[in-house]
Amino acid sequence: MPRAGLSTAAVVAAGADLADEVGFAVLTMGGLAERLGVRTPSLYRHVAGQEDLNRRIAALALEEAADAIGAAIQGRAGRDALRAAARALRDFVLAHPGRYAATIGLEPTGPDDPVAQAAAQLLEPFTAVLRGYDIAPADTTHALRALRSVFHGFATIEAGGGFQWATGTDESFDWLVDLVDLGLRARPAEPPPRRPSSTSGARS
Repeated sequence: MPRAGLSTAAVVAAGADLADEVGFAVLTMGGLAERLGVRTPSLYRHVAGQEDLNRRIAALALEEAADAIGAAIQGRAGRDALRAAARALRDFVLAHPGRYAATIGLEPTGPDDPVAQAAAQLLEPFTAVLRGYDIAPADTTHALRALRSVFHGFATIEAGGGFQWATGTDESFDWLVDLVDLGLRARPAEPPPRRPSSTSGARS
C-alpha cells in the first residue's frame, strides 16, 4: 500500500537509510520507491531525480556528521577535543557508510548550494578544535584540510574494509590522533624570521 503523507525529507531520509544498507553505488530511485511502497514516478513529486536525491543525501550526511562531532567536543579542548572529534567522524562513517559515500567527490554548485553549506557546517567543530592549539590564523585553512584529510581517509578506508592486518584499528586510530596532536603542537604559531643570506650585502 502506498505511504500517505510522504515528504521530501522523508524520501531523503529513507534514501540515506537504504544507501547505508545496500551501498550508495547501487542506490536507485526504483529501489527507493519499492522501499517506500510507492511507484517510482511518485518520488518525482519530492526529488527531481537520482542526482538531486544523491545531493540531498550528501547534504544530510554532512549535517548529521557535523552535529555528531559538535556534540562530541562539548566541554573538551586540546588533544581531548581532537580525539573526540576524530572518533565522532569515524563512528559516523562506520555507522553510515552509504550516506557518507554520497559526499565523496561531490562538487558544490556555488556558495548557496546546500552541499556547500553543510560542508562548511562540518568544518565548524574542527575549527573549534584548532582553537585549543597555537595555530597561526594564516595556517587555519591548511590545518583544517589536514584534519579532514587524515580522519576522513582513515574512516573511509576502514569502512571499505581496507585494513586487513591483524593489528587492531583502534590502536592505529589512537596512534594517528597522537601523531596529529604532536604535529599541531610542533607547528609554530608564527614562522621564524628569515635569516639573511650569507651572500647578501650592501651594494653601492
